Amino acid sequence: MNTVITIGRQFGSAGREIGEKVADYFGIKCYDKELLTRAAKESGFCEEMIQNHDERPTNSFLYNLVMDTYSFGYNTSSFVDMPISHKVFLAQFDTIKKIADEGPCVIVGRCADYALADNPHCISLFIYADEEHKVKRIMEKYSLTESKARDMIIKKDKQRQSYYNYYSSKKWGRADSYDLCMNSSVLGVDGTVKLIVQYVEDFEAKNS
Repeated sequence: MNTVITIGRQFGSAGREIGEKVADYFGIKCYDKELLTRAAKESGFCEEMIQNHDERPTNSFLYNLVMDTYSFGYNTSSFVDMPISHKVFLAQFDTIKKIADEGPCVIVGRCADYALADNPHCISLFIYADEEHKVKRIMEKYSLTESKARDMIIKKDKQRQSYYNYYSSKKWGRADSYDLCMNSSVLGVDGTVKLIVQYVEDFEAKNS
């Protein structure tokens, strides 16, 4: 297998769990938060900074300005004039490309499908779910009340959407931005994994 699978996902849709199970099935790595650690190492940013900007749109101009002055001092390259959030995005972008060059894997979130748009071995998936399934999952996972879970879902998805729409030329969650969109509520986690496995195997057979 030499396919790289990218997974965009709504919060509470089990996208990460599905990604991990697909990776297990194929015996390949699944990158989610691990990608941040590696991006931090390779770019020289501290991990905390990369986590602070993880899948969040650029929001505070002042914060960016102050952080830039502290982190990079002054030199002539245009990189220095760039807001810190852009630098963090570029660090992740580079790491995503490197990871994909190393071989097949699953990458969850972080505009990976956009970073790998030119990679012929890349399949981009988007996983969403019905409201009630997402709320129930988040209530259980974080021990929240129903209203707190709903608020968290709205907030997280807004962040992901604005991050994706800001940095990519596509629209987050829109069917024509991906190769395949799936509602994980319909088949459940394992059923969705089976569907993805079938899709990947057929993709590989067609392109072998």
